Amino acid sequence: MREYKLAAPQSAAEEKVYALIAGIEPADREAMRQARERQDSRLKVPGSLGRLEDIGVRLAGMTGKVTGNDVRRQAVIIMSADNGVVEEGVASAPQTVTLMQTINFTRRITGIGSQAAYFGIDILDIDCGVALPIPEECLTKDMLTAEGRLAEKVVDRRIANGTRNLAKEPAMTREQAIEAFLIGFEAADAVKAAGIQLAGVGEMGIGNSTTGACLISALTGAKAAAVIGRGGGLDDEGLGKKAKVVDDAVAKYACDDPIEMARCMGGFDICAMAGAYLGLARHRIPTVIDGYISIAGALLAKAICPTVTDYMFTSHRSEEQGYALAAAEIGIPPMFDLGMKLGEASGCPIAFKIIEAGTAIIDRMKSLAEGQIDHRYLDELRERKFL
Repeated sequence: MREYKLAAPQSAAEEKVYALIAGIEPADREAMRQARERQDSRLKVPGSLGRLEDIGVRLAGMTGKVTGNDVRRQAVIIMSADNGVVEEGVASAPQTVTLMQTINFTRRITGIGSQAAYFGIDILDIDCGVALPIPEECLTKDMLTAEGRLAEKVVDRRIANGTRNLAKEPAMTREQAIEAFLIGFEAADAVKAAGIQLAGVGEMGIGNSTTGACLISALTGAKAAAVIGRGGGLDDEGLGKKAKVVDDAVAKYACDDPIEMARCMGGFDICAMAGAYLGLARHRIPTVIDGYISIAGALLAKAICPTVTDYMFTSHRSEEQGYALAAAEIGIPPMFDLGMKLGEASGCPIAFKIIEAGTAIIDRMKSLAEGQIDHRYLDELRERKFL
């Protein structure tokens, strides 16, 4: 990824975002070195548990602790918003789906909701700009309950009733984009306050596979043909329209300032997700990227602050075209491939369990000496360069 440069702040809110970004510190490299040494002395051939070993090493860098990294208190943040670009015929589903699914997340009956209910994972469900009104009884203004838990209703942070049509004009004002980023930082603060040890980031919004494609295209340099997909079931005509919208938007709006790029051709949800990634990194909370739209938000966060990737894991390889390009740009390969492409943070609970496994290995596996294993054969293998 090329280097990007943020424009000079234009408001107090923007200055606040820049100050929060400045608080993100790199992972603890010394803790990672010690963790690698510990992994190499466990009851196994070094490297034999593959990426599960890497998870333990990366967690040490995130928290600064080699052992004792409990990650069993988990939550997903879901940013919901609609996108005016649907006027161009680039989506197969109506915006009523955004409305109903945003409500359904709190009912625990969706793809992520059912897993969250089964595994005891919290959901922080935020309306950043759903086009249709959410009933008052489903809403709350507070991200935390009186008991200090994450809100059980939809958190009302609606910026507007969806963005404008990016094919005709910038999707957001600068002020709206900054407001969306601040929603993400606020969500990260709530996750920290609730004692969450491992977080995931997802979304809901009809039309956001187009906004996501615009940002992935702009941030990777790939043309629309390499990054777009059918989303929720787009036909050939719609796919052609989508490709043109993406290529035209990138040609018109690509620039050196990633926030400006996002405000022109992104969405409230993607900006808020980027803010959440940055905020969670600021709190040194390990964070899982979900699918295609989620990784677009992660890519945006990296363009703003490359250090943010020190605190990221990817979950599944999305079936949406362009995901692989984004993952390569971020530099973190997905953990698994189950043919998933739903979004809404549905890949995060599976990744959480894999991360738990990696944590158990570095924390609880005994050393070769403790297991009374003669490690001299490993020294011989190292000398012969088999290890």
